[in-house]
Amino acid sequence: MMMWNDGYWGFGAGSGGWVMLVFMILFAVATIVAIVALVRYLGQPSGSAPAPAAIGAVPAAIGAAGSPKDILKRRYASGEIERDEYLKRLGDL
Repeated sequence: MMMWNDGYWGFGAGSGGWVMLVFMILFAVATIVAIVALVRYLGQPSGSAPAPAAIGAVPAAIGAAGSPKDILKRRYASGEIERDEYLKRLGDL
């Protein structure tokens, strides 16, 4: 039987060995979290963090296309729709 130091397991650490084990696990977890945070921080593109979207803001893809009337004019000019359909939809807008 492997009993050392007056019958205590763990080389005389007694119940303090469990405390040491818990702190070692906490230290390992904290180290991993710090490494992940550092990698995420360094992986961000240079410059500031992305700005939050404004309330009621129009997405860039929609804003770049223009107003509905502009889109309708472009479709008519490119020949996608006929004159009758253009006038009908223009009246609806």
